[in-house]
This record gives sequence, C-alpha cells and structure tokens, in this order.
Amino acid sequence: MNAQAMSRTNSVNQNNSAASGQDRPELQTAIQEIVDSGFAGMQLRVNEQGREWVGSAGVRKLGETAKPPTNGHFRIGSTTKTLVATVVLRLVAEGRIGLDDPVADSLPGFGLDGRITVRMLLQHTSGVFNFTGEFDPDGTLLPGIPVQGQEYVDGLSRTYQPQELVRLALSKPARFEPGTDWSYSNTNYVLARLLIEQVTGRSLAAEMRRLILQPLGLSNTVLPEASSEIPEPHAHGYYRYEDAGRPKVADVTRMNPSWVSSAGDMISTTKDLHTFISALMGGRLLPAPLLAEMRTPHPKSRDFRYGLGLFVEDTACGGTVFHHNGGFPGWAALMYSTPDGGTTLTASLTVGDAELDFAAAAQAFEKAKQRLVTEVFCGGQAQSANAASAPAAHPPA
Repeated sequence: MNAQAMSRTNSVNQNNSAASGQDRPELQTAIQEIVDSGFAGMQLRVNEQGREWVGSAGVRKLGETAKPPTNGHFRIGSTTKTLVATVVLRLVAEGRIGLDDPVADSLPGFGLDGRITVRMLLQHTSGVFNFTGEFDPDGTLLPGIPVQGQEYVDGLSRTYQPQELVRLALSKPARFEPGTDWSYSNTNYVLARLLIEQVTGRSLAAEMRRLILQPLGLSNTVLPEASSEIPEPHAHGYYRYEDAGRPKVADVTRMNPSWVSSAGDMISTTKDLHTFISALMGGRLLPAPLLAEMRTPHPKSRDFRYGLGLFVEDTACGGTVFHHNGGFPGWAALMYSTPDGGTTLTASLTVGDAELDFAAAAQAFEKAKQRLVTEVFCGGQAQSANAASAPAAHPPA
C-alpha cells in the first residue's frame, strides 16, 4: 500500500472512530438527551482546532431504527439569515451598496419608510411587521401567513412570491419607528433578498454562489426557491398538531419553502455550515471592519444580543461565541463558532411525533443545548445560571 492510499485508509478509520462517539462520550450523551426531550433525531459535528467529531442519535425516519446520517442534508431555517447577511456585506465591500443607504432608494415600489436603511434590515431594527406573525408583550400572537395547524400543512405546496410576503407585512402597522427598537422580523431578510437582486441584477442564488458557495466549495448547500425536494441523504422531519381536537402528524420533509423565502429556506449539511462559519469568523469572507460591524450587537436587542445576522452569546467559562440557530415545524439547526473560527458546533434536529407540552419541551431542549455548548466551548465546565437561561422564542423561522 502506497503512502497516499495509507493516508486515505487512516482518514476513513479516524472518521469511523469519530462517528462512533467513543472518543467524546459526553457529546453523544448530550445529543441523546436532546433527542429524549422530544426530537426524532439529531446529527452533530464539532470541530476543535483541526480535530473533528461527528455523531448522531435518534432515528432517520419514524418507524425505522437507522440513525440520522451524519452527512445528511437538512433545512437550516433562520441560519439562512447569516448567509444572506454575508452576501449583503460582501456587496458593501464591493461598493455596490452602503450599510446606511435608504432601502427605498433601491426598492421604490413598496412604499417603504424612507428612514429604513440596509443596516436596519440586517439587525432587525426596521420596525417592519413580521409576515410569519408577531408576539405582543402579553404573548398574544398577531398572525401573518398561516404557520400553525391544518392550515399550515395545507399550504405547504403553495408558492409564495417574495414581493407578496413583503406586501402582506407592509399592510400591517409598523411595530415602531425605524431604528428606535428591535424586533425579529423575517420580512427584513426577504427585503434583503430583493435588495441584493435589484442592485446586482442577478438572483440571490447566483450571488450566493458567486460570493460564498463557490469560493468555499459548499457543494451541498442549496437555495431551493419553490422546490419541495431535499437532496439525499437526509432525515425526515414531522409536524405534530391538532385539528378539530384530534392529534395529527404530518411528514414535512418535502415542502415548498417559498413561504419563508430568504428568511429561512436554505438546505445544507453540518460540514458545509462548519466550513462557512469558520471561514466567516476567521476573516476569509469579509474585511475586518465589516466583520466587526456584523459581530456588534445592537443595544436595543437586549438579551438577544443581535448584530448583523448574528447572535452573540457569553459562555459559562467567560468566553464568547457567535451563532445563528434556526427552525420551523419539523426542523431545527444549530451553528456556533468561537471568534476566530477555530472551534465550531453545527447540528441538525428533526422533530418527531412525541406528545409534548411545547413549553416543557422547549425548556428541556434549551437545557440540553446549553449543556452541549458548554461541553464544546468550555471543556465541560459547569454552566452558570446565566448561561442556562435563554431569551424568549420568536416566531419561525
């Protein structure tokens, strides 16, 4: 056997050993805890200064015993926003647009408030209503497009145009004056898509390929537009709901994601997300001043600590991680990195058919997820009460 073949064999053996979870049993235990809190399956990839661990727990598909594939494709939900924000900032670096340019100058057809800037879209300070719904301070949901129950399931084959989603949002009263507060709104990132397409004359997919996917070799990351397909291999995601008082479970693996558009429609893998976030944090995608802008949380975002398409979180051991998780019925994604991109955590989760109280399941998941973050970024040190707490959930994606 020549040296090259031996190297390949050793690499395969190392990958198989890593995938078994035997070298990091605490990570395997943590993802099993997450699955036990009500998820069908989970795959996890951890990269630490060149060393990699991959593992999975649960099942690929209900009624089967096979685990989720550790190289599986999945719907990444709002993790999409970090990639879209990066495209916008690359265009800023190219001089195609300015962060503080009024969006209405480029998108005059919507009647946008002239004070809304590109920066406000990326940091959720525009005040524009969220087309998937908004929560009032008392917890009341102000509805947008259907995102719950039978109506949501029935609409999963429908194609929405991004302009349609924006106009629906703009038909609702603004949440606040532009720049005066913070509120997570999927509409901001659909406007960002339309802005990208207007200033470049090309589709978001084309610009994403030019600026991120091709330079980084992200061959397993997809912008599906209105296609319901998801590349193999992949796990299945399920949505459990009630209709007329009767419980139902829908397989939502294949769906038309145009209802969420560029706020959360992308498909990727844990490996591609690792490559992306590591490159972004390592300074390979943006000039240092723009990366610093991206990583600076707006003071009005309070405990969410949201910058330009990124959340900022303090770890239990005094460090900092940057992340953007995502999710909607059936699916969830995790993407975390240290400031230098040297250590990353990327994961996907699929929801099953467990009959769980949403609040209890969310609390159990949050506790297990924070344990996972602590294991990876703090070497398993006991987490503090602050690290265990989390801000309230926002509407999908």
